[in-house]
Amino acid sequence: MKLNLIAKNFTLTDDIRNESIKKFDRLDKYFHDQQEMDVRFAKEGNEFVVETTAFLDNGRILRSETSDETYPTAIDRNIDGLLSQIRKNKTKLMRDRQSGESIKFENLETYENEENDDNTNIKRVKEIHVKPMSAEEAILQMELLDHNFFVYLDSEDADVRVVYKRRKGDYGQIIPRLK
Repeated sequence: MKLNLIAKNFTLTDDIRNESIKKFDRLDKYFHDQQEMDVRFAKEGNEFVVETTAFLDNGRILRSETSDETYPTAIDRNIDGLLSQIRKNKTKLMRDRQSGESIKFENLETYENEENDDNTNIKRVKEIHVKPMSAEEAILQMELLDHNFFVYLDSEDADVRVVYKRRKGDYGQIIPRLK
């Protein structure tokens, strides 16, 4: 697996770089050699924040974000989060891996809103690429990301849909319609 190590608000030292590479080696058995994973380090106050993101060819995303007062602990907690996602979805992830498809990073463009407009509360604009999938696959993806909702393209009718987690623990679906 190839790691893209990125630092924000501090300098990425050789110690942190080497420790990260050593610790993330635990994930090599789950990914092809060409798999790329972004590992972002940030310093927020007294804590190190570690955010990892891997976009898989099958449209799934593995993502984990953790923070701690020491970078080794933040890295360990982050890897544990990724391993938990992998274990939870082992059957589907391994089936897709064995299909012969390589697992690679896909492009996800993020745009920061640079204008200071006092009339709006939008602080960040994110462009996403929706992929055709079933509601069940969208729920799995939402759970992998540990989000409360997920936007996707329905594979049967090619309409944009949103699945979300309800307070009761079950799921809901929003089907947008034009008036």
